[in-house]
Amino acid sequence: MKTDYKTIKVELKDGVAVCTMDNPPVNQLSQHFVEELAQAFTEAYADEAVKAIVLTGTAKNFLAGADITQIKDVKARDALLPKVKDNNRFINAIETGPKPVVAAINGNCLGGGLEIAMACHYRVAARGVNLGQPEVQIGLIPGAGGTQRLPRLVGLRYGLEMITTGKPIRAEVAHARGLVDEVTEPDQLVNRAVKAANRFISGRVNIKLRTTRFRHDRLPSAAEKKGMLEIAKAMTAAQAKGYIAPLKAIEAFERGLSYDVEADIGMESELFADCVVSDVAKNLINIFLNTRAAGRLPRIEGLEPAKIKKVSMLGGGVMGTGIVNVLLKGGFDVVLWEINKEALEKALVSIRKTFDYPIKQKKMTPADLENLLNNQLQTTTSLEDMKDVDLVIEAVLEDMQVKQEIWQQLEGICRDDVIFATNTSALPITEMASILADPGRMIGMHFFNPAHRMQLLEVICAEKTSDQTLATVVAFSRAINKIPIVVNDGPGFYVSRQLGGLMGAAVYLSADGVDGAAIESAMTEFGMPMGPATLADLTGIDINYHVNKTFAKRLGDRYKVHPLTELIYQTGCYGRKTGAGYFDYSGDQPVPNPKVVKVVQKFLKDNQVAPREMSKDEIIDTMLALGINEAALMIEEGICDRPQDMDLAMIYGTGFPPYRGGILRYADTWGLKNVYETLTALEGRYGVHFKPAALIRDMAASGNTFYKDR
Repeated sequence: MKTDYKTIKVELKDGVAVCTMDNPPVNQLSQHFVEELAQAFTEAYADEAVKAIVLTGTAKNFLAGADITQIKDVKARDALLPKVKDNNRFINAIETGPKPVVAAINGNCLGGGLEIAMACHYRVAARGVNLGQPEVQIGLIPGAGGTQRLPRLVGLRYGLEMITTGKPIRAEVAHARGLVDEVTEPDQLVNRAVKAANRFISGRVNIKLRTTRFRHDRLPSAAEKKGMLEIAKAMTAAQAKGYIAPLKAIEAFERGLSYDVEADIGMESELFADCVVSDVAKNLINIFLNTRAAGRLPRIEGLEPAKIKKVSMLGGGVMGTGIVNVLLKGGFDVVLWEINKEALEKALVSIRKTFDYPIKQKKMTPADLENLLNNQLQTTTSLEDMKDVDLVIEAVLEDMQVKQEIWQQLEGICRDDVIFATNTSALPITEMASILADPGRMIGMHFFNPAHRMQLLEVICAEKTSDQTLATVVAFSRAINKIPIVVNDGPGFYVSRQLGGLMGAAVYLSADGVDGAAIESAMTEFGMPMGPATLADLTGIDINYHVNKTFAKRLGDRYKVHPLTELIYQTGCYGRKTGAGYFDYSGDQPVPNPKVVKVVQKFLKDNQVAPREMSKDEIIDTMLALGINEAALMIEEGICDRPQDMDLAMIYGTGFPPYRGGILRYADTWGLKNVYETLTALEGRYGVHFKPAALIRDMAASGNTFYKDR
């Protein structure tokens, strides 16, 4: 057979054809790659010198699944199905072919890659590699037999778990469950696979007994299957609201797992195609692709980021200690500064607490943590210890004077090429940088609480932030496993202001007689993790009030504090931190706070406002229209201009439901004309706060959308 293809290298070892797949960067199943792989198998089957085949990959990947860029633009279901069935014929041919095939799983084996591995007759995996069917995470189900082969190997329970959650498992777990037959050290992988192939050649192992489609012993009885799937449906419907793929996967289990595997896989293909053309899948695929592209901006293209090895963290409060956790896990040396030893001791206790979860999950030991702290963390009360760091991150008191004084001191201590980053959530960074001799070295790095769990990092450019500074911070953000969203300086930057816009209509509805519980319910039903009142209690009613005051001062009457908000602020009930806000937290469960309820009722009575019934759809339209309008205003102001970044920020920073694609993709789906008409009506009822942005007006008139693929 041929030994040298574009994407496959073949080495013959005593009758075994070792096929090494190499389709950079991740061995993705692109159309050309699949065609070449099919050709290699055809030639191996035809070559009498080849008695068995070993299939392996390169670097960190065995096979990483389908090329989703070829999937996301599919619009016609009927046009997709023939291609899906062609791929299935190829995979089925591996399973039913005349020669044994052993998968030597050297690295990530995901999606279509795992489906090919399961069609092989034996699987040897390198220790520590990941195997999984993650399709549900982008709104899809396995489309090449995964729903039918996986339960035959691991049982229905584990098959359900892996496919409906999309979470991968390690090779060791896969071995225990029956998904792989051997686990070995990476340097022994191919040798062990060749030995397994030789057992087939010698007749010690029967190919038919090792063919996945013929294995039924791990499948449940009809009655057991029915019961398990009914429970799975109920749990999935409650947990995965708005997502269709988990339920489609359960349907594939329900209708399949019979003795007619060809028909079952054909049925799976139909359900897969249903998912591909759905809005949910298109939204999730776009999020996935946009996440990978976050921070890739024309202004920094081609710039070499500076090397960051040692980072200083100024401030050991809640944010500071969370950031230290992130830096340590990223492998960086950290210098933690606090104003005195007592504050440092308190900070160290907090840092240890941020590692409670990985220790509880046995992903690290207490000894591992102590080694991390001893080897990578230095504590100090002297700014002089910052003289040899590469990056300074500041999270001290939210006071402009305090911050500027620290930066002035550091400018005389640190090297000229050190980057200064502030974690401020509201203060203008351009003003903060104005006291520096070189303001180009200052940038905003706005982490979200809890910093060691939240993926989003808002990177804020001041007016004079240099391109080199930006390029370095974007690269550093990736190094600490954050998703960098780059915006320009402005009141509230992007996320805080956008969230205020999205949830800001709630007080207008409450002041118009709409029941607060109905507003909470509508927003959670839409898919937000919590309603506006619950969110305000969590972030602090007093903080929101002062932010609102700042917006009004810097942005004008549109942001004037609502009279009802003033009255609620005056109660002194500021949320969870005071024990009560919109809700009272003194009991086992939060209940409406009588003080706030009384204030609202008095306001309605004094203003002669009667209770008003609004449907959930009307409430959602009101809330979303204001949020979309706020996004448009920030585009007009130059805060940000990339819809994909704005949507990622809302998804990763506020919990906006991913299956809806983000607030601007939702706007496109709703239609900008509808958004404009809704805002116009709301402006008439509630005033200038709802006045449509000029951009919304123009897009409604022209029929334009935020995304070009609409």
